[in-house]
Order: sequence, then C-alpha cells, then structure tokens
Amino acid sequence: MTNIDRRDLIKGSALVLLGGAIPTELLAAPRFKHYPFALGVASGDPVPDGFVLWTRLAPEPQTPDGGMPVRDVPVRWEVSEDPGFRRIVRSGTAVAEAHLAHSVHVEVGGLKSHRPHWYRFLVAGADASPIGTARTAPAMGAPVDRLRIAMAGCQNFETGYFTAYAHLAREPDLDLVYHYGDYIYEMGIRATPSPRKHLSDEIYTLDAYRRRYAQYKADPDLQAAHAAVAFVSSFDDHEIDDNWAGVFDKDGNPPAVFARRRAAALQAWYEHMPVRPAQRPGPDGVRMHRRFDYGGLVRMHVLDTRSYRSDELCRPNRPRSEPEDCKPVDRPERTMMGAAQEAWLDRGLANDAHWNFVAQQVMLMPFDPRKDGAVTPVVGADNWGGYPLARQRLLDSIDRRNLTNVVIGGGDMHQHVVGAVPRRIEHLDGPAIATEFHATSISSNGTGGLHYPGETQMLSNNPNVRLLNNQRGYQLFTVTPDRWLADVKVLDQVDTPGGALSTLATFAVDPKQPGPQAA
Repeated sequence: MTNIDRRDLIKGSALVLLGGAIPTELLAAPRFKHYPFALGVASGDPVPDGFVLWTRLAPEPQTPDGGMPVRDVPVRWEVSEDPGFRRIVRSGTAVAEAHLAHSVHVEVGGLKSHRPHWYRFLVAGADASPIGTARTAPAMGAPVDRLRIAMAGCQNFETGYFTAYAHLAREPDLDLVYHYGDYIYEMGIRATPSPRKHLSDEIYTLDAYRRRYAQYKADPDLQAAHAAVAFVSSFDDHEIDDNWAGVFDKDGNPPAVFARRRAAALQAWYEHMPVRPAQRPGPDGVRMHRRFDYGGLVRMHVLDTRSYRSDELCRPNRPRSEPEDCKPVDRPERTMMGAAQEAWLDRGLANDAHWNFVAQQVMLMPFDPRKDGAVTPVVGADNWGGYPLARQRLLDSIDRRNLTNVVIGGGDMHQHVVGAVPRRIEHLDGPAIATEFHATSISSNGTGGLHYPGETQMLSNNPNVRLLNNQRGYQLFTVTPDRWLADVKVLDQVDTPGGALSTLATFAVDPKQPGPQAA
C-alpha cells in the first residue's frame, strides 16, 4: 500500500475522531441477533476503594459498528462481595456510547479495601455478561504482608496461542496483572505458515483497529485472564505502528499523516482497555502514565515510553534533520519520557514504600544482543540504550534519593531477561542501582527455545544479566516487605492449544541490596 493510499484511509477515520461525537438517541431495549458480550468483561486500575469495570457491546464484532445500531444503550452493572451476587454492594447504569464503539468504562468506588469483588453487566434483551473478579488495593499507607503481581504482554495472534493467559487466570491470590503493551499487532496477514491468521491486511483506520481488537479479545484464554484479575494496562508500539516514537512512524510519513493513524489507534486502545475515562484520548493524545500505591508495600509508577520520546537516532526512511552520514551521537535534549513525565517520576520516587516498581515497556539495563562470533558491540536503538542520556537522568534520580528498592519491569523483547542495572553503565559488573525483570511474550515469536539461534555466548557479553530465555510465558512476583520473589514462567509450546507451563527459575531481591539472586 502506498503512502497516498494510507493517507486516504486514515483521513476517512479522522473525520469521526476530529468531528466529535455523533448525536445519538438512547435505545432502551435493542434487539440483539447474537450475544452482545462476545468480547467478555474486564477490570483495571485497582485503588483502595474500587476499580474500573469494562465491557463492550458487540454481538457481531467483525461487522461495522460491531453489529450495534448507531444509538447509545444503557447497561446495568453490579458489584458483589460474593460470587452468587447475594451481597451486591454497588450497582448503577452506564451508557454504552455509539461513538466509543459501545464500550463501557465504569469507575466504581466505595468498596472495602484489599479484598475480592465480583461484577457483571446486564442489558435488556440479552443474557447477563460473564462474571469477573477484581481485588481492591490495600488502604493508603496500610501495612501489607504480601502482594502478588503477574507481568505479561506481547501477544501476536498469528504466531501462537494465548495459552499462557489460561494458566495466568488460574494463579491463586493475584492482586493485579501489569500488561506492558503490544496487546494487538497492527501487521497484515503473514505469508509464512502461522497457527492463526489476522483477518485483514495492515490496519490504519479506526474501524480496522476496532476489528483487530475484537479479533484478539474474542480469544477465550485472554477473556479468562481478564475475568480473573484486574489489569494495569499500558501500551507499546504495536498498538499503533512498529517502533513508532513520539510524532514519527517508521515509514517516513509526515507527522501530520501519522497523527491521524495514531489518533485512530489510541481511540481503539481506550475503547478496549479497562482504563479510566482520564485515559480517554484528547487532542494531545493519551496520558497513559499514572501511579498506584499498594498500602505501604509498593508504589507502582506506570510509564509511557512512546508518546513523548524523541525519534530514534539515524533512522532511515523518514524526513529528518541529521545529515546522510549521521552518526548515532546522543544529545541532552533527546528524551524517552518527555520533561514533564521525567519530573513526575522523580517526584514520585520520593516515598516511604518498601518497594518502587517502575512499570514500563522496553529494556532499560544495558544489554548487548550481538550474535555468537561477532566482535562489535550492538546497542539497541528502540530501547533505553538508544537514549543513554535520558537513562542516565533516571539513574541519577534514583541515586540522588539513595534508593535501593527499585525494581524495573518491562517486555517488548520477546525474551525473559533478568539482570541488574549497574550504577555506572560502563561498568556492567559493578554495583547495581536497580533490578530489572524483563518478561517474555505471550505468543510473539512463536514457541522458541532456551535461546535464539546464535545466542549461546550472549550471557558472557552481558555480565549484568543473570538469565536469558526465549520461551513464551509470563513472570509472577510475590512481594513482601523484605523480599521481591520473581518466578519465571515458561510454556513448552504455543503452536497448538494446551501448552504446559513450568517455572524455569526463581529470583529474589533484597530491598536494601539491588540485583537479583537465585532463590
């Protein structure tokens, strides 16, 4: 598809985005040809007295408007303290708005802290939704003995089944899932053999992004995970376009053209994620970065490392100011988070919690991915390695506050990587300033194995790394005041349903001594 074709497609969807809501009537009793809760239910962003509830009415998810009339529809919601809904403690009516794809985002408050709740949706003319479970956060500053967090992301529909989510849904006593992004993949249909196939070519318009989300969210394993536990959701690149950075895509389109695609993609992200209305896109995009406190145990800083970042150094295929013989030399004004978010994180690190969990998207610790036999070191361009001065500012912020309790989480690389972030980047085996757990993918890159081909020497090139693995799965954190325990979960295969899960390794972190140790 040419750039002109892309612009024409994006321009059509932008008319809806920029023109505002289409006036609609409230349809009290729609007629559904099929079950309207086909995309399941979800909860997210837990706080001490509540969380967000999500669903979307879509009886025919792959048709225009999801098979819904262009009218708003009232949807009743209920929250109970028991799974049989005998003790309903909160209820109300929300509106599934047509211009938001009939999605519903309910901010529930007034609940008891640090305990499970059950929820469901009801709409006239249809059976009730599936029942979901969400746990409220501990009260602010309260002593907390234990928190259980799963970390997952990178789920390419075409490269494997989402079996990891079926296992994750059965993990006991989970408080939340941190999803680090790549919830969908924007790419077209693969020419090579795939376990499953996308239903369209690469996506650019609002309608196309909505249908892609609908294809992913119809997956039963993903629905099971959402129904089992609240998600704290971020986004990375594939929700919009591979390796996008700020106002730039990777294809060389003018920023004004990419802005339309990004606006369509972010609206579809909001419509399908259990996030608060505060995360609804506006003229300046989405404010995705936010903070959560889990009693006095963990402060969680959710970062956005895409929306505000400078363009990659010396990237081809786009208009840019660097000369043709560009050399990748960093500059102080280049940023990964933007000045405002950097200041926000710096302020937020000033706290008395036992742990600071910096939940972001891409590799932060130095990591050299050169293949066996290669002599020249390799520095990543799309992760923090391509923004060394911005990374140094973050490390200086941690150092200035004398913090030893910082754990950094992320994904994007489709590999489990566990390691230490050295205080001085040039001294990889020197003292650590933070611990990093980089989780693998749910399905992206397929079944895999212990290592990528040609990576057997990679650990010796990276003395700060304790584990490198190329299987699919997720990571599970059990956090107490005196220990951060991380289980590295792997699947034997994702080519067919029913892959077996095992624990590859377990690491422990002391809040007074950064760096992972084998447990």
